[in-house]
Amino acid sequence: MYKRWIKPLFFSKKFYRFFIGLICLFIVAYMLPFLFVPVKLLLTSFAFLAVIDFFMIYWKNDILQAVRTSASRFNNGEDNPVTIQLTSKINQPITVNLIDEIPLEFPGMNFQAAMRLEPGESKQFTYLLRPVLRGEYRFYDINCFVRSRLGLVIRRVKVATDHTVKVYPSLKDIRKYELQVHSDNLTDAGSRKMRKIGHSLEFEQIQDYVTGDDIRSINWKATARKGGQLMVNRFTDERSQQVYCIIDKGRVMKMPFDGMTLLDYAINATIILSRVALLKQDKAGLITFSEEIGQFIPADRKAGQMARMLDSLYNSTTKFLETDFEKLYALLKTKVPQRSLIVLFTNFESMSGMQRQLPYIRRIARNHMLLLVFFENTGLSSITERSSHDIESLYIRTIAEKFIYEKKQIVKELQQHGILSILCQPANLTIDTVNKYLEIKARQIV
Repeated sequence: MYKRWIKPLFFSKKFYRFFIGLICLFIVAYMLPFLFVPVKLLLTSFAFLAVIDFFMIYWKNDILQAVRTSASRFNNGEDNPVTIQLTSKINQPITVNLIDEIPLEFPGMNFQAAMRLEPGESKQFTYLLRPVLRGEYRFYDINCFVRSRLGLVIRRVKVATDHTVKVYPSLKDIRKYELQVHSDNLTDAGSRKMRKIGHSLEFEQIQDYVTGDDIRSINWKATARKGGQLMVNRFTDERSQQVYCIIDKGRVMKMPFDGMTLLDYAINATIILSRVALLKQDKAGLITFSEEIGQFIPADRKAGQMARMLDSLYNSTTKFLETDFEKLYALLKTKVPQRSLIVLFTNFESMSGMQRQLPYIRRIARNHMLLLVFFENTGLSSITERSSHDIESLYIRTIAEKFIYEKKQIVKELQQHGILSILCQPANLTIDTVNKYLEIKARQIV
């Protein structure tokens, strides 16, 4: 499993201190000849101890075992533990300085630790890594610098590992939403309850009538059995609707916000929205596209659907070319014939940019319930909040307000064509998207 080999010989600081001391003594002995013989004896003894020390740590090939263990998947933005276990395989005490070569994506120095191991003793060390980007992270070698009790010679034991972990979108928010969906309490997460218009055909239970219930749902037979207490039928939402999250991976999603790109926020929202849809008994699917169609996962409710989505999205990156909405429309036309809820994550910075894609967006909206999600430019918002002290700052503020106004005009333009849209800050993307999905599901307008 591991390959071990000896690198060139190293000497400790103690060795160099003694060696420099001997040089100084030889300089003194040059001026005081009677010290020359004792100094030569010291040099001989020093060389003898160095040779003994060399054989103490080199007489056996396998003197130390190092094993690194970690989860095969890291959560982006969270602390993930990595454990290294060292086991002495030599019959004498040793001192080990450990340096673990962590992935290059992590800033700062490699993990370091120093310890003393008795014969046959094992020690375990754990440190935390917090990734900030999705993708594959490769761990490199484990370097152990071993010294005996004499501490003059250092042997480097290098454990070559081929250890790669995948960094997935954070699952912490997914677990939070799961608990709230199971408890039917999404209000705490920012979701709001919507009063249903009408009801579906799937009967759930009979309950007491309360003010505001639809009188058309009164169950007169149950009311008669109850002795005059009005009873109403309750119906559940229509189930097994198809919900497709479509992510634009073009250059418009490269824009940064709070250390993450818009693509990262879209991926996090997609994972959570898909999980909520599955818990609501809907079928969740995924499509990514740029100048070409990327991943396509048909909508389903199977147990492994979330795992397939995570595997498809953990290493997604933006492209430099402009996205092709025509190819997206062609894919939906051929691969998604059933009317579905399409949640399209993209971004438009200008009215002209939206109008270039509007013909294809309208065609998609004819066949499906389309919810178009794009982002506010928070950088422009901060500019408009500043006070203007000169002509230049006033000009910049006016241009920023113009672009913000144009974003709002995009929303109105989409509304005129009957297309639902969300214009939100990246930080509020998940909450706003889940709210809109629950509203659409409550109104049963898919």
